[in-house]
Amino acid sequence: MNNEELILTREHKQILRSGDCLIKRFDAEYSKADILNEALNHARVEETNLNIPKLRSVETVGGKWAIILDYIEGTTLQSLMDSNPGKEDEYLNFFIDLQMDVLSHKVPMLNRMREKFNAKISKTDLDATTRYELHTRLDSMPRHNNLCHGDFNPTNIIITADGTPYIIDWSHATQGNSSADVARSYMLFYISNPQLAEKYLKLYCKKSDTAIQYVQRWIPIVAASRLVKAQDGERELLHRWTDVVDYE
Repeated sequence: MNNEELILTREHKQILRSGDCLIKRFDAEYSKADILNEALNHARVEETNLNIPKLRSVETVGGKWAIILDYIEGTTLQSLMDSNPGKEDEYLNFFIDLQMDVLSHKVPMLNRMREKFNAKISKTDLDATTRYELHTRLDSMPRHNNLCHGDFNPTNIIITADGTPYIIDWSHATQGNSSADVARSYMLFYISNPQLAEKYLKLYCKKSDTAIQYVQRWIPIVAASRLVKAQDGERELLHRWTDVVDYE
């Protein structure tokens, strides 16, 4: 890779551009198994007809493991929403339609969401009674096998100049219940913009003919799963959501 341009730095990884390639380069302490699993997730989702960057290779760049993808020239949906507040409803409809398309797919070789959530709940700092209630609730939820992105939010959607959307960052992809993925998107919206989160949830449920209460049943579970790697400013909210096992 030549003429690498640093785009952004995240915890334990750097995102770079080299010509028409995007490089996700991981720090030495990052789990090799997690890197290979992310690449495998991406390759499996690539077999659908969804617009996602093509996976080119997994290799070492500068002595560190890296995932090499097509570079997609465009603007994130989040940037468009921030720049055009008058188009919020239009962009939100677009976001939900795209999410519903993702959730309509099946990728049977992906890891199962239920197993991931159970493991995350067990790793939290929640007390044993709350963990038990969350495990019990998760076990009672319907078992589906839809493609779930795991971090579906406007920063992970790139819009090209001709209006084509590309969905990025499939590291958290699993197969599971669509409403759990919607609950996570709601949570991500809520952390930065509670009013937009409520609008999103109502609109999604209307368009998909899903009961709001059903999505809300997932909120304590997805909140607990985020607690494991939550930022300090989020922890109070997440604890409050996990404490209210009968979330309303």
